[in-house]
Amino acid sequence: MCLGIPGEIIEIIEDRPDLAKVAVSGVKRTINIGLLDDEPPVPGDWILIHVGFALSKIDEEEAKAAMDFLESIGKAYEDELAALQESRIE
Repeated sequence: MCLGIPGEIIEIIEDRPDLAKVAVSGVKRTINIGLLDDEPPVPGDWILIHVGFALSKIDEEEAKAAMDFLESIGKAYEDELAALQESRIE
């Protein structure tokens, strides 16, 4: 099962505006935000992430609801978090 997981933008990489540092359940990673060109995120924004790419912007309420759901399904969420931890976009 492939899931989108919510993350909060911590920082936009200055010399690479298509990349941002995000925090997801205590995991911090650089992800690609290039698919969000129409409405680029800024620090503090929440996004939906899949395998290292931001798919869409979401609000904090949606992010919390998604995290509550993901935590309730157990293994699939753990697998998605493991995939995020292994991803390296630089």
